[in-house]
Amino acid sequence: MATAQLTASSISVSVRSLASFEGLRPSTVKFASFGTLKAGGAPQRSFRGLVVKAATVVAPKYTGIKPLGDRVLVKIKVAEEKTDGGILLPTSAQTKPQGGEVVAVGEGRTIGNTKLDISIKTGTQVVYSKYAGTEVEFNGSSHLILKEDDIVGILETDDIKDLKPLNDRVFIKVAEAEEKTAGGLLLTEAAKEKPSIGTIVAVGPGTIDEEGNGKPLSVSPGNTVLYSKYAGNDFKGNDGTNYIALRVSDVMAVLS
Repeated sequence: MATAQLTASSISVSVRSLASFEGLRPSTVKFASFGTLKAGGAPQRSFRGLVVKAATVVAPKYTGIKPLGDRVLVKIKVAEEKTDGGILLPTSAQTKPQGGEVVAVGEGRTIGNTKLDISIKTGTQVVYSKYAGTEVEFNGSSHLILKEDDIVGILETDDIKDLKPLNDRVFIKVAEAEEKTAGGLLLTEAAKEKPSIGTIVAVGPGTIDEEGNGKPLSVSPGNTVLYSKYAGNDFKGNDGTNYIALRVSDVMAVLS
């Protein structure tokens, strides 16, 4: 059988050739030292030296960023470097933060004939959707530029249980997973199915129609609901309780 062989000593890819604004240095992705690969077989050597830098870096000569439209600029909270027990975490084990402080806001948006200002003020601590926005390195800190609608809620304490959801989102305390089967067999942690039932803790103010009028949500705190299994953003409280924040459209039924 014929064997195809591919060998590369180093591959470096840079997006510097792409058009960019003055003062913004585009991200660079570099793959250093591929191993020898053979078709139909395992590689003789593994990949190593992978360097990925995702954030756009703003040059020091620029001292401010003004978001446009309904966007906000959030200074990302620093990742925890230690466990509660004081054990130092390696970078790969540190959980990516989903929160930070609003440091600048845009002028707002227009719905129909109504101009709506951004309701979130600078200095507010917020929680945002996990994959939202564009990361920017500015003044030596990591920031995120994202749309106001990508902000899940406001957090005035250091415990996620106190989250105040925004817009059409609801905040749910997740029901505990069943520990036994219907036949009484004890389930391991790996075998427990992720629940999609919980109790609403807090709701957002609702949506805005084209006339600028508010439309409240159809569910209320205290409702036990069934929600879409793969929707929303998962959080864990300081006491280990599981929560989820999702849009009311992902709530499928109220249970009674």
